[in-house]
Amino acid sequence: MIETDIKELNERIQQESAFVELIEMEMRKVIVGQKHMVERLLIGLLSNGHILLEGVPGLAKT
Repeated sequence: MIETDIKELNERIQQESAFVELIEMEMRKVIVGQKHMVERLLIGLLSNGHILLEGVPGLAKT
């Protein structure tokens, strides 16, 4: 019974979160070579939080 619930829950999580991969893929087309930053941006956006970008000048953070 518990195994079935966990399997169903895992399947539902995968279905509901499929859009995250699509968003990440599109973001990586624009933000090249900044995998860590893209992941952190997604976390901030999906959690409805604030995002502070820090880095050296010239990396288009604005």
